[in-house]
Amino acid sequence: MADHLLDGVAPYATPGGAQYRLPGRPGRAGLHSDGLEGYARTFLLAAFRIAGAGGDVPAELIERYAEGLAHGTDPGHRYAWPAPADCSQQLVEAASIALALHETRRWLFDRFDSSVQDRIVAWLAAAAGKRTWQSNWVLFPVMVQQFLAGVGGPHDPAGISDGLDRIEQWYASDGWYTDGAGRSFDYYAGWALHLYPLLWARMSGDQRSGEVYRERLRLFLEQYQHMFAGDGAPVYQGRSLCYRFACVAPLWLGELTDATPLPAGRSRRIASGVLRHFVERGVPDDRGLLSLGWHDRFLPSTQHYSGPASPYWASKAFLGLLLPADHPAWTVPESAAPIDDGDQVVAMPGPAWLLHATRHDGVVRVVNHGSDRARHLSADGIDDPHYTRFGYSSHAAPEVGEDARVRAVDGHLAVIGPDGVVSRRRRIEAIAVHDRFAASAYEDGPVRVETASVVRGPWELRVHRVTAPPGHVVRDGGYALAGSRPPAVGTGDRWSQVGLPDGLTSVVVALHGFCSAATTDAMDANAFGVCSATPYLLAPDHPGGSAVYVSLIVLTGDRVDPAALRESVTASVAGDRATMRLPDGERIEVVLGAQVTYARYPVDGAPVRWPADDAAGTGV
Repeated sequence: MADHLLDGVAPYATPGGAQYRLPGRPGRAGLHSDGLEGYARTFLLAAFRIAGAGGDVPAELIERYAEGLAHGTDPGHRYAWPAPADCSQQLVEAASIALALHETRRWLFDRFDSSVQDRIVAWLAAAAGKRTWQSNWVLFPVMVQQFLAGVGGPHDPAGISDGLDRIEQWYASDGWYTDGAGRSFDYYAGWALHLYPLLWARMSGDQRSGEVYRERLRLFLEQYQHMFAGDGAPVYQGRSLCYRFACVAPLWLGELTDATPLPAGRSRRIASGVLRHFVERGVPDDRGLLSLGWHDRFLPSTQHYSGPASPYWASKAFLGLLLPADHPAWTVPESAAPIDDGDQVVAMPGPAWLLHATRHDGVVRVVNHGSDRARHLSADGIDDPHYTRFGYSSHAAPEVGEDARVRAVDGHLAVIGPDGVVSRRRRIEAIAVHDRFAASAYEDGPVRVETASVVRGPWELRVHRVTAPPGHVVRDGGYALAGSRPPAVGTGDRWSQVGLPDGLTSVVVALHGFCSAATTDAMDANAFGVCSATPYLLAPDHPGGSAVYVSLIVLTGDRVDPAALRESVTASVAGDRATMRLPDGERIEVVLGAQVTYARYPVDGAPVRWPADDAAGTGV
């Protein structure tokens, strides 16, 4: 696949090979920056291929990128690379070039004459002291400065220490980093905030710092390994999703740096599954190119700065090629992924996520009570559906079309005023994640919504305590499903459902407070298909003050009967306390308000409580 991707971009090289100008929507930074991005990101892939094979690759591959280096750093060349500037895209690409040069030094940098070496060093050194965005960007100068130090070039040790020190402020717990201040949890934790520090330690030989980063990666992978469906589909959440299989980079990183807690063969099982998932869905396309999208081109899920070569951060997925052919990651038979062995529930206090996965249908769901990326939103702006929805999944994506974002039906508890304005979950106040329970709150003007989720199998019980003026409408939305044709929809007595031909079904059931159910559809709003639909529940005429609502949210590939669910799962509410009973007799109690509590009483076994009887519990 690495060779196929490299062959795919070859026809789009400019004369001299310094830029790769791929077809597609231009990025914000302009044509020359897009061309540099095409070079740098595919050079990273070529570097893993070259170094992993010990240089035993077709000579033209090495020469192709050598020629590009020589011309890209020549100010007099027509396609010379733009000089690094404050917060410029060049800083991102310089990190990839530095890392690729380090891995291929024997075959590229050391073979150049001094004039070319000096030009490469000068271009990279120009990145020193440039201002970066306060996010994973602070790690780009770390990689550049370390490469310069390794080749005896001018470098600034402060450029290394400052970046590494900065991410310490963003370390949450259990191996999770937020991407900058606030609560921006997404795939950047793995493909950037773990990746660069550990590769820096590998470059620098700093064993002491490296062990700190390795231990964090071990903790991270204990949870992260659950983020992949039985068919290899990653959970669809966060930004830069056009990088697609780059999400497996931390798995290979764990193998490369001896920092994986996974049994032998599991990293390859998951990584191969992810790659296979995309290949079977047309990625790369028939030209051998990665498009701006997920399974195919879908621009609403991209960022305004993304250019046609941006998806090639997917090159990080091929980090495992640096492992020798006799490494156990390649030689040991694939071992089962967690979802292959049975249903999973994983509490993730770092990002305040609650993951539940089901083996029989292979679906993974993440209930979000903590990631909002709020610092990037204006106080009165529309929230980002890639971060603020309650539910994310391997088999469903949020609605991100312009109209769908305004309506905000899927995965959201909305309080709608008489003027039709929808409350926004812009800033999430994480409260707790423990056992099968997670809780959070959000405020928007006079509205406050506190929500607790309790999961079991494919089910999520949601308890909402809504404080609002009288007369408002309360609406709770389930998962949106999408395909090439409109999904099948159905409604009944306080339930609604949406279904796809393959059997995947999204259901919402009213257990308390909601009076009716319906579905809504959209066009060109979902990364998983042109036609999409969402089931939702409604409660008109909020009484004013605080009121409690309870719903059952289901996403499953198995048989489901919404009417039977409404009869067999019950909820009763007394004040701020909701008590729910499941068909087998398990009882769950949730209290919201001033003192949030959770208790689960299994039919067999001891009760589980939060806060715990013997400790403070897992607050976030």
